[in-house]
Amino acid sequence: MVTEKQIKRNTAQLLNIAIVGVLVLLYAPILLHWLDGWLHKTISIEHEYFSHGIIGLPFAAYLSWLNRKKWQRLPDITHPLGAFLLLVGGIFYLSGVTEWVNLSLPTILAGLCLWFKGIPGFKLQGFSLLLVFLATPTAVPYLIAPYTLPLQNFIAGTAGFILNQFGMEVTVDEMNIYVGGRIVEVAPYCAGLKMLFTTLYVSLMLLYWTGGLDSRRTSVWFLSVAVVISVTANIIRNTLLTFFHGTGQEVAFQWLHEGWGGDLYSACMLLLLVPLLNRINNYFSPVAETQEEGSRGAEGAGELGAPTTEGSGD
Repeated sequence: MVTEKQIKRNTAQLLNIAIVGVLVLLYAPILLHWLDGWLHKTISIEHEYFSHGIIGLPFAAYLSWLNRKKWQRLPDITHPLGAFLLLVGGIFYLSGVTEWVNLSLPTILAGLCLWFKGIPGFKLQGFSLLLVFLATPTAVPYLIAPYTLPLQNFIAGTAGFILNQFGMEVTVDEMNIYVGGRIVEVAPYCAGLKMLFTTLYVSLMLLYWTGGLDSRRTSVWFLSVAVVISVTANIIRNTLLTFFHGTGQEVAFQWLHEGWGGDLYSACMLLLLVPLLNRINNYFSPVAETQEEGSRGAEGAGELGAPTTEGSGD
């Protein structure tokens, strides 16, 4: 005999399947368009900045899957903000405007969490929602580009200085580098924003996976050093591009600039984040702090005990 509890459970499962099915029908074409554009660089320059979604979106789905049992155990609480976000997400999707259609995905997902499980459900899926939001292509890079001039000038000046140290005659005029009768411009989209976005995104994923987000010191130090590594790596890349272009090595220039060499270079830089985080975690781990405090306490005890020993000897 089927109990009322089993009926409710089966109804909830069917509802979940239906919701997932609708989301797949609505967003599968959009996600495939993003993936194809990121892989083959056929998407707009601004939206290419969000190519970290290739690894971020599957990771967000994986985290949600891991939290499925916790999700089921949460009480069914409907938050009114959920209905509002679902309405806004639906309007965004039906608007036909590319930016709004893209933003409808994280909006509707957040609305579903609030509608079915309230604030606790939103908090449970919070990091997954953050990953989806930060991987959603928007016009943010286009809005930031006009303000990257100081960074462009800094990169151009540093690259010129490095090449001068190797005996090359290089002239730098703001963001323009003149070498070998050729000019290389550090354009706004060559200022390293894409690499910086990807670095911060991957850093957040690593911090969450290792539990480093629970420590403010670990998070701040790791993100700060990651930014320094990203900027330094971009300076080195622009220096190599200037060298290749100035010496007429166009094949190498194209390989590092628009070919798979640039992706390989970025991947190698991102791999450096793993040992960096391990080092920082070990440095700020409770065991390391306890050992450091213990050594300090031992030194202090020795200093306090020395006069006592000397006094008893006299």
